[in-house]
Amino acid sequence: MKVNINGSGVLLAADLEAQIAHMAEAAADGFERYWLAQVGLTDALTIFAAAAGRVPDIEMGTAVIPTFNRHPSALAAQALTAQALTGGRINLGIGLSHKPTVEENWGMRFERPIRHLIDYLEILQALLTEGRVDYHGEIFTCVSEAARPTDSPPSLLVAALGPQALKVAGRRTDGTILWMVGPNTIREHVAPTIREAAAGAGRPDPRIVCSLPVLVTDDAAAAREFADVMLENYGTLPSYRAMLDREGAQGPGDVCVFGTEEEVLDHLGRIAEAGATEFTAVEFGIDPEAVSRTREVLKAYNA
Repeated sequence: MKVNINGSGVLLAADLEAQIAHMAEAAADGFERYWLAQVGLTDALTIFAAAAGRVPDIEMGTAVIPTFNRHPSALAAQALTAQALTGGRINLGIGLSHKPTVEENWGMRFERPIRHLIDYLEILQALLTEGRVDYHGEIFTCVSEAARPTDSPPSLLVAALGPQALKVAGRRTDGTILWMVGPNTIREHVAPTIREAAAGAGRPDPRIVCSLPVLVTDDAAAAREFADVMLENYGTLPSYRAMLDREGAQGPGDVCVFGTEEEVLDHLGRIAEAGATEFTAVEFGIDPEAVSRTREVLKAYNA
């Protein structure tokens, strides 16, 4: 398992220069991949395209782009453009989002999410790999043919937590991206479900990308209490709540990677042993000393 950086915390400030500087710092520290969520009014793929010439030595990934508010043909065009401009460094992570977001924020109906995902992938993958599609699905329809800016499609992953979504991800894509998922749940639920689906479809072993907040601290209990407040929403969304319950976690803080240098390294080791192929750290601290300690441990894991 390789450890990489998820810079979504920086993204919340919507300071694009700071974001690109953070990405450059991750590259200078030897990390292989830099991930961003789709947050607010900043666009992850556009940031990656803009950073391509300034940060040439790191792959880039979206974790994740919601599907409900972006037609698959629009996402295919944007992803292929970013893939071409970055020289083939994009990892495209997509996800269904959540019913409250889709219905309350966007005014759409969160219905038949697995059928939605299957239709979405049918169109998206055809356009990414061939540049043409003639698909009339139950949720999405697309008839399109156009030249692609690159013949090298990005690696495609799906954020999946439930068994049906994991099976779709395993059968049809390169793997899954996880959030708020601990090592026991990876070992007992995520890894066996997605691997069995991939094997049944004749696909290679899937990527399992685990992302969690990380902080090196001498007071892990206080950090967990703070995380429970800051990340409270994740403990109430049904899909994440189900993963926390599987892990035996009371709140989000219980699955965060907090502790001393030795405790953080041990926690990362347990995530690797559970079956994660990549870990992306959301560095949680704001104190400069804590940030530095955390980054040094993440670098040490890869050494």
